[in-house]
Amino acid sequence: MAETEKEPKKKGGLVKKLLIPVLLVAVLGGGGAAAGFFAAGMIGGGEHEDPNAPKVVLKDGSTVSAKAAGLKNPGSGTELDAKFKVTYFPIEEPFTANLRGDTGFAQMSLAVSTYFDDKITVALTDHNIAVRSAVLMTISEFDAMQLESLEGKEQLKDQIKKVINETLTAKTGFGGVEDVYFTSIVVQ
Repeated sequence: MAETEKEPKKKGGLVKKLLIPVLLVAVLGGGGAAAGFFAAGMIGGGEHEDPNAPKVVLKDGSTVSAKAAGLKNPGSGTELDAKFKVTYFPIEEPFTANLRGDTGFAQMSLAVSTYFDDKITVALTDHNIAVRSAVLMTISEFDAMQLESLEGKEQLKDQIKKVINETLTAKTGFGGVEDVYFTSIVVQ
């Protein structure tokens, strides 16, 4: 009988045995990290809304988020009165400020409007001092000649709306004032 030589059985190799578990751990770990980032909103999924943000009040009295209502930029001055409920809020104390260039002073009373729930009016009350300071600084940047014209008053109104929204955003994370109204104005 002829003896046949048996070839020794080749082993899988140490590299294969180590490489498969290392790759498996890397793939599973990477997938877990990606899922964690996704769940935290760092990648994919878009923006998450702040549950504490004010809600837009619809004409029927129901509320929705600003995103759902299509208000991407609160305070943008868009004409949405037909769709949303407008809330007017008078700012109690009048504003008196010296005007730029020793041209006199202005005294005015203001009211604001918003499409948002009472969180805006509460924020205006809570941050009254900061809002008043910002408004007074804005008034003092105008001179009497500017405030004699309708255009000058419109510019002042727009600037006041801007600084109120900026102040509220800095203090609360949200603006929401849609318009500013002069309820009285005296320039001397």
